[in-house]
Amino acid sequence: MAAILAKVRRALTPGKGKKSEDGRDQWPSRAAFLLASMGGAIGQGNIIRYPSQVFNNIGLQWFIPYLLSVFILAIPGLMLEVSIGQAYRGGSVAAYNKMNRRMRGVGLASMMVSAVVVVYFAIILVWIMVYFRHSFTSPLPWTGRTEEFYYTQVLRQVDPVGGAIGPNGVESFVSYKGMGLIGESVGWSAFIWFCVFLCMFNGVGITGRAAYVTMALPIFMTLILLGRCCSLENAGRGIKLYFASWDSDNLASGQLWQTACGQVFFSTGVGFGYYIAYASYNSKWANAVQDAAIIVISNCAFETIAAFALFGVVGYLDINPSNTPRLGAFEVGFLTYPAALVAMPGANFWAVLFFLTLLLLGISSTYPMLDVIVTGIMDRYGHKVPRPLVAAALVVVAFLISLMYCTEFGYYLLDGVDRWINNLALVFVVWSEFALSTTIYRFKDVSTQTGKPAFAFWNGGYFLGQIIGVAVGHHVSGGAGAGLGFGIFAVGAGISLLLCKTPTAPAPSFWNNNAFLKRFWYLAFYSGNQLRRDLNVIVASGKNWSIPMLWGPLIRYISAPILFIVYSLAYPEFWTLRNDPVYVFGFILAHFCLVFAVVGVVLPRYYDVFVPMHRLDDGKRVTAPGVTEDSLGVEADDSAETGSSRSSPHCKSSPEEDKSRGEEIIREKP
Repeated sequence: MAAILAKVRRALTPGKGKKSEDGRDQWPSRAAFLLASMGGAIGQGNIIRYPSQVFNNIGLQWFIPYLLSVFILAIPGLMLEVSIGQAYRGGSVAAYNKMNRRMRGVGLASMMVSAVVVVYFAIILVWIMVYFRHSFTSPLPWTGRTEEFYYTQVLRQVDPVGGAIGPNGVESFVSYKGMGLIGESVGWSAFIWFCVFLCMFNGVGITGRAAYVTMALPIFMTLILLGRCCSLENAGRGIKLYFASWDSDNLASGQLWQTACGQVFFSTGVGFGYYIAYASYNSKWANAVQDAAIIVISNCAFETIAAFALFGVVGYLDINPSNTPRLGAFEVGFLTYPAALVAMPGANFWAVLFFLTLLLLGISSTYPMLDVIVTGIMDRYGHKVPRPLVAAALVVVAFLISLMYCTEFGYYLLDGVDRWINNLALVFVVWSEFALSTTIYRFKDVSTQTGKPAFAFWNGGYFLGQIIGVAVGHHVSGGAGAGLGFGIFAVGAGISLLLCKTPTAPAPSFWNNNAFLKRFWYLAFYSGNQLRRDLNVIVASGKNWSIPMLWGPLIRYISAPILFIVYSLAYPEFWTLRNDPVYVFGFILAHFCLVFAVVGVVLPRYYDVFVPMHRLDDGKRVTAPGVTEDSLGVEADDSAETGSSRSSPHCKSSPEEDKSRGEEIIREKP
């Protein structure tokens, strides 16, 4: 018995594990990193949320905005996060501090988003556990009363007393009478948090092993469910709705584009910080760009294929958008699927398999969010506190906070917080990542080459155009907002080009043809392009994939404005819900995340406490316009020790850039 226990202990606590050349913990294998990262993206939402969105926007036209969003938002965002985590060797705060100290707040805001989401996300797993427990009872206890079982035995919610909004404002607030704790929910919550602790308490060594269970196993289980659902009677009728119908009128609907954009954005998981944290445990010379593409494509492929299961059920139950109200994720997972499971031969087996799959996928998405916080704490205090103790303390705190969702009004509270954290805070964080990284990175190079007034007018027009354009779009019309927004940006750009002095440092080939083009290059594209080139020095070494040339302009001038529009859409919705305390609470909580990001830009020194002491000066760098950092010797050249090439041919500075090195050496001030 002692020998068996010893083997179990060694399996659960793999010791110190692998180390990178810089002494940081390292994933046991590339597969472990990819599975853990895909677990953050692929969750139960891929099985229940994605098909609900497709059902509500039925037809192949769904895939046009969906695929555009994949290439405009998801892949560029993941390239940024995986690359900076791997190259800058730290969690979200340390990585963004390395980019520029004014980005610290963005890293901290992403940590806060994960902290808020992980607490209520675990409660969804509690509801799954209730179904899982009852799946062993024959006949299934929700037979003939699917809705009643969900609302009275799973959620056990007490309906609130409605409020009212009159022409003069709020007349009365919604009142929640059910405030008691639900004992079963508390017990399952403790169990879920214990499982989360086991998956991440000892670092990437144990997380890599857990990923094979929580990510790889559900993939096979999903394929089994897929085969069963697609073989149901009349399943083809539902599958035709999914992949053999077309509604060109719906393609012109703004709702379709907004929904598809939101699905890709939330499903991929950009902005939570766990890709940065996980990539920091990669080898510094890993193929980051290829990894980012694999994660996004795997996530999209999984949810696209898994949706066939629901549409098999849709055909079996003979439902379609014309005879069924719009479906939400919870309706699909806890009403539609359970109703179909009841009618299947061997109902108990399929119910156990379905809810176990949802549980494992949910756990695989939960511990990465907690790992974001653990990584941030370990970056700052890891030399003083052991990781298992940090993980245990966070799990206990998270469990205690989650108790407010284990109440009779917990479902309403979850909806109130989830709505604004996702629609406001998360979108704003990723917008900040895109917009600020292409503005602030090595901005001294730009301001010294073009002059501070030109730099200020260009970026003032860029940010004010988005803010004022969106505001006018909501209060007047979309066309008026777009026109005014573009107009403000054009005016700012025009004034900037008039005030701009001619850069003395060279620009890339085409842009170096005349003084006007050089000015335009430095003002419009320099920061994003230089970030790409500096990251490629590390992540594109050897035969690794490189960040493409169009990446910088894409995230600055296309992705960021799209996200700001999506972000703004949440405010009109709040105005109709401002008399509900749970929505007001979620709205305020979301804005704390926004404040963290904004304060970090204005007053970065206030966040010194969150940055590792030995890395406080990481954002201070010696630079020369157009010259990559490795050419200036900022990074220690250890390629001889690792046997890897530090840079690929496309990242090396040109002879003209090397010549300018001695002319323009700039040290950024704190």
